[in-house]
Amino acid sequence: MSQLLWEILGWLGYLQRSAVVAQVLLILGVSVGWHLINPRQLGSLHPALRLLVAPIAMLLIAWLIELPGGKTGLVSYAGLCWLGWNLLNLLNQLLQLLLPASSIHQLESRLLRPLFLVLVGLNLISKFDNPADLGVIKLGSLFGEVLTVNNVVIAMLVTYLLLVGTKLPAAGVAWLLQKLIGCSNSSRKALELIIRYVVVAIGITAVGFHIGLNSTALVAIAGGLSVGLGFGIKEVFSNFISGIWLLFEGSVRPGEILMVDGDPCEVRKLGLRATLLWRDRDNAELLIPNQMFFTAQATSYTATDRMRRSEIRVGAAYRHDPQVVLKLLEQTALGVPRVLNDPTPRALQVHYGDSAIEYSLRYWISDPMSNIGIVSEVNQAIWTAFKREGIEIPFPQQVNTVREIPAFRSEPNAGDTPPVSLH
Repeated sequence: MSQLLWEILGWLGYLQRSAVVAQVLLILGVSVGWHLINPRQLGSLHPALRLLVAPIAMLLIAWLIELPGGKTGLVSYAGLCWLGWNLLNLLNQLLQLLLPASSIHQLESRLLRPLFLVLVGLNLISKFDNPADLGVIKLGSLFGEVLTVNNVVIAMLVTYLLLVGTKLPAAGVAWLLQKLIGCSNSSRKALELIIRYVVVAIGITAVGFHIGLNSTALVAIAGGLSVGLGFGIKEVFSNFISGIWLLFEGSVRPGEILMVDGDPCEVRKLGLRATLLWRDRDNAELLIPNQMFFTAQATSYTATDRMRRSEIRVGAAYRHDPQVVLKLLEQTALGVPRVLNDPTPRALQVHYGDSAIEYSLRYWISDPMSNIGIVSEVNQAIWTAFKREGIEIPFPQQVNTVREIPAFRSEPNAGDTPPVSLH
């Protein structure tokens, strides 16, 4: 490790050269100047051409300096890297014609741009030192095997590619299996994740053999992981198995509506650790651990279909005929656009209250996430209909009656002596 640090410190000696310092200052000046330019001055250019102006300008400056014999190797390299980085933006626009936006963002941010930075970094290191000499530097040992820079870099790069780059191939294989065996979409998603993680496990095992680990070392690592499952990461492992089971079972699927703490939530994404739900009333995203669906009760409104029955309770004064009120409630519900006509709304007389007869209006809707808005529409329609028909919605009243307090009879004084009769 110390040898690698000395090699890296040796690269700093290049910064002491006046030509290198001048090129670094030129690169910084062009970059800052480009960011200070008013975008309105380039408003006439096509967006694709705007991405090419700055790197081409840097390459042109490097070429002009080289004409009289100046050294601009670092400036040219920076211009080429800048050009390649902006070309990835153009590639992003082309991929939008083939893939969904979410997949493009993950592909670009997790695979293409990191790989580009790695290639740029390795190429830049080759300008300062010989990568072959750096690769044989020893960093330490693991289970008796010597670790070199080359082995560690390759292991880290391959592991990252396995974790990030296997998603699309696994999705393609799962799609082919779905067409062959005719499984459901949730089962296809489960197959995709299983294929992906099997490939990752095989790849990481191959990386372990590449860096020199033998079967005994791998068994020791697996034993350490099993101990970790019993102590620190058993919840993670439980959520992982629960996620696989939910995907195969299909009881919780993306797009399904679940009731969480009395609020309807839509399932957005079913992951291996947690399920992502979206709550409409405050645009919040909830992460629910997968094992909660096995240990707690969950209410679904879209397990077989998306219809949901909703209910509104309202009171009417005793002087109104209940048959008239029931008929009016049903007709009012039918007049609300988002209330389904089949099944038909049903009004019921449910309770004799202290100041009103309580009625229940039950109706069906097609979108459980819109229940709150539809309840408001039905309540407004009931208010309008009752006002039109002269039906009173009473509220509890308390009457205080003041009565006259009777006068108290005067009691004889204790000091008075009753008259004594003499016979």
